[in-house]
Amino acid sequence: MAQRIFVTGTGIISCLGNNLRENLTSLLDSKSGIGRIHHIDTLLKEELLVGEVPLSQEELFTLAHIVPAEGYSRNALLGIIAAKEAGAHAGLTEHRELKTGLISATTVGGMDQCELYYLDFLTNDTRNAYIDSYDSGESTEKIASALGISDFITTISTACSSAANALMLGARMIRTGRLDRVLAGGCESLTKFHLNGFNALKILDKEPSKPFDERRAGINLGEGAAYLVLESEESMKKTGNQPLCELIGWGNACEAFHQTASSPEGTGAYLAIKKALEISGLHPEDIDYINAHGTGTDNNDLSEGKAIEKLFGERVPYISSTKPFTGHTTSAAGSTEAILSILCLQHQVIWPNLNFEIPIGELHFSPVKNLITDQLVNIVMSNSFGFGGNDTSLIFRKVY
Repeated sequence: MAQRIFVTGTGIISCLGNNLRENLTSLLDSKSGIGRIHHIDTLLKEELLVGEVPLSQEELFTLAHIVPAEGYSRNALLGIIAAKEAGAHAGLTEHRELKTGLISATTVGGMDQCELYYLDFLTNDTRNAYIDSYDSGESTEKIASALGISDFITTISTACSSAANALMLGARMIRTGRLDRVLAGGCESLTKFHLNGFNALKILDKEPSKPFDERRAGINLGEGAAYLVLESEESMKKTGNQPLCELIGWGNACEAFHQTASSPEGTGAYLAIKKALEISGLHPEDIDYINAHGTGTDNNDLSEGKAIEKLFGERVPYISSTKPFTGHTTSAAGSTEAILSILCLQHQVIWPNLNFEIPIGELHFSPVKNLITDQLVNIVMSNSFGFGGNDTSLIFRKVY
């Protein structure tokens, strides 16, 4: 019999708060973390809205319990903070006999440090500790060092599906017996490159984003980190951990329709969701809530919506995008939204799709507008779709 995969620890930092409790409080209050840019010296500072973690580099060092040193990117510090919370929740530093892995996702890596010291490199050549941090894998190494993980360490970078793919890979490695438990998730910090790249694609909304709204105009970028501890049943017998929920389904597809756009009919999204349902052994009507990828772009929302309607027909579950709360945290989105979805199971709530007013004319469903607290929530789906058509869907089930 295949190993069941349970979530036994979670940790998160985002524009909603510095830990799980603060994020939950903001969500229950329907309080968005979207606002102006404070920590990046960019010409776009007064033009764009973002989901920025409201802490300086020095404050992040303090929160991470790391002695300030060169070579630590903002990205790595965000990752360490969230990973330590998840690790503490699940007692990850104990039971060293268990095979423990770290699968971390990021795309920008330490690009914030490169932007700060690039001119120094060209002229004085005195601030070189940042060079290694430019590599995406460097933040993973620092997180692993902070938690003492050495059995298996790897980095995934598949754009906006990265952290969801980290969770999927972790589940597969547990199921095949390669590991007993895995710390999986992602971290991403805002950078000039980040902002300028998306701005060049003309897919950033200068107002709060409006996923699944007819007037949607693009993304509000965000930053943060989120990690989950996945364990097998055998591992839990040794650790004594109690499961928060069970990861029962996962599916990935890469349609490669376009470098940045999804196919109009949502082929990749459809295949990913279908595969996740097949692995879970569920039927579409078993899903109580979908935390959609829902970026707020014209292309994504219509494409994802069509894929969902193709699979679910006229019985589309409750659905919303939580990106108007956190911003689009790109490579960290899959784990950020996985945790937000798990909170729905734990607290029997469904998050609203903030800023939604007018349904998309081509779709036959509308997202949830207000917080729902009177609905039984047993099974949730979390979608994360990346550039290049790399699409991943995860399914979590409440444990009674």
